[in-house]
Amino acid sequence: MSSRDLILGRVRHALADLAEDPAPYEQAVERTYLREHGERTVEQTVALLAENLADYRAVVHRCTGPEVAGTVARLLSARGARTVLVPVGLPPDWSADVTADRVPDNVSSTAYDLDRADSVITGCAVAVAETGTIVLDGGPGQGRRRITLVPDHHICVVRVPAQVVSSVPKALERLDPARPLTWISGPSATSDIELDRVEGVHGPRTLEVLLVDEQPAPTGES
Repeated sequence: MSSRDLILGRVRHALADLAEDPAPYEQAVERTYLREHGERTVEQTVALLAENLADYRAVVHRCTGPEVAGTVARLLSARGARTVLVPVGLPPDWSADVTADRVPDNVSSTAYDLDRADSVITGCAVAVAETGTIVLDGGPGQGRRRITLVPDHHICVVRVPAQVVSSVPKALERLDPARPLTWISGPSATSDIELDRVEGVHGPRTLEVLLVDEQPAPTGES
């Protein structure tokens, strides 16, 4: 008897006296856990996202829609970026002021080609405030997963409040599990046995997040 057969035999023996439950898995498993921790206003949720992003050593910037192009250009210039990866579907106005050479996200690009790009700009699918996590799903303006893993500098634009949710369960409601999901909580980092932190081992060394306020400005009373 193989180890596999032995283990499966033990599982069958342990389940032998249990009655079969015809209910679908979604109904059979109780899901009474909290969907979010506490109640927050939209402003408090966005503030929590910014706080947790910074706690993970992401660099957070706040701006309005018309300020995105100037902010992106300033960040690339400050880093000395000469080339920047631009995925298909990225809003043109986000990179309107960029002077670095734009590199398209081509299927034929090799890992070496991507490594030569100084930076990458993307949007996102959703951002989770409680965990400081940004999720990419390969949608328009996000590109394929590898373009955000190889370059050393990632600028990610998050539309506020449309793309911000408080918790992981609420994020999952917006995501399609069949899509290639990339969950990002700060720049790439790891620690050795002596707890020496090293960044940029399996992803960008620097993550800069633009929280773009798209709420309409308040109007005065008439």
